[in-house]
Amino acid sequence: MIEHQPADSSAAGESEQQLLEIRQKIHPRAVHGWFNNWRIALVLFTQVIYYGLPWLQWDGHQAVLFDLAARKFYLFDLVFWPQDFIWLAALLIISALALFLFTAVAGRLWCGYACPQTVYTELFMWVEQAFEGDHIQRRKLEAAPWNAEKILRRGGKHLAWVVLALWTGFTFVGYFTPIEVLGQEALNLQLGPWETFWILFYGLATWGFAGFMREQVCKYMCPYARFQSVMFDPDTLVITYDYKRGEPRGPRKKGSDYKAQGLGDCVDCGICVQVCPTGIDIRNGLQYMCIGCAACIDACDQVMAKVGYPKGLIRYSTENAIEGKYPDSAIWRHSLRPRTLIYALILLGIVGAFLYTLAERVPLRVDIMRDRQTLARETADGQIENVYRMQIINMDRQPHRYEISAQGIEGLTVASGQQVTIDGLQTVNIVVNLRAHPLQLNRPSTPIVFQVQAEDDKTIVREAKSSFLK
Repeated sequence: MIEHQPADSSAAGESEQQLLEIRQKIHPRAVHGWFNNWRIALVLFTQVIYYGLPWLQWDGHQAVLFDLAARKFYLFDLVFWPQDFIWLAALLIISALALFLFTAVAGRLWCGYACPQTVYTELFMWVEQAFEGDHIQRRKLEAAPWNAEKILRRGGKHLAWVVLALWTGFTFVGYFTPIEVLGQEALNLQLGPWETFWILFYGLATWGFAGFMREQVCKYMCPYARFQSVMFDPDTLVITYDYKRGEPRGPRKKGSDYKAQGLGDCVDCGICVQVCPTGIDIRNGLQYMCIGCAACIDACDQVMAKVGYPKGLIRYSTENAIEGKYPDSAIWRHSLRPRTLIYALILLGIVGAFLYTLAERVPLRVDIMRDRQTLARETADGQIENVYRMQIINMDRQPHRYEISAQGIEGLTVASGQQVTIDGLQTVNIVVNLRAHPLQLNRPSTPIVFQVQAEDDKTIVREAKSSFLK
């Protein structure tokens, strides 16, 4: 917003410009309805998972644990290692494509119902309402001078916010350090430096974003708000004000013939703006600040019910449906269009490949390296011996006994290191000696292949390529 001041005699032609909009604190009005119930249910569902999952034990260990120190990632029955990074990359790709698909079909559902910023803002607002009252009482308290009541209400609110934020940070770190160990360290005041830092950092971020910045994060910090428009089209299902039915808006007496007065269904009560967490007026059209929470739909439906008008003045619809290009009953049929079908096919293909490769994953990793101190040597019986250093990672929870063999040269034998037993989720480094008759070596370096196979499960097998020096 730019404001120009008229020039005065002492500074002719000069003006002041306010380049940044001054934030007006938003106190959203409470709303009840179908969409609000869904939002509450999803807030509770996501937070039960977030706060409860680290405490869930599974087969003797934490069900979900990203143990960075041990370089093992536990996910119920699955254990991933740094070498399994490809599955993490695939999971991120799946998440991105799913976001594109859901946005193209139904707009910002993620933002309105499951985004952490939305969820924690909702939680912090529940605490705020408990201490300071409804939106009218909060405005009065904000405008009131500081007194004992204001100090108690504001102090109690911030104390509850800090506790919730610190517990959120503690839970976050509990996904990377066993949470029972972390809890014991916290009780004994023996937290490590990095655990302390991340608990405070994540807690401070939660407290600042959900308690103070709120809609500012959605408006100015979230990149999704900026590039969402490229994923929308006239057939995307979004929260829409039916201007053809609602305009011209204006107040009227209940039971009056408002159509004879030239008015639409909108009574211009402004409640749709009062309940909006980002403070926008949906009647001005779709705006990038709209997070798709549908609070305005619940509010408008309540007003329509009170004045005796049909619900749905503000509803989920599409631009083409509002323009009358097809009825609302055909909206879902138009959601199956080339863009969404392509997104869905690509997503299904990647998900299928992800699940297949995960099911066929072999819980064994083998790395081979030649012993640099001994490249090749002749044994007492005239054979040529090469020495290798092999790292074997048993990615399975069960211990296995592995048999080591090598192919590529006729008569190639494993002189030492033929078998090794490795406990579950352990890494072992061994020395393997290979011997071959010199008459079978036709060149200075011959390609060979090592094979490591579990004796109790023939499907657990890995190969590693190397070379044999003459």
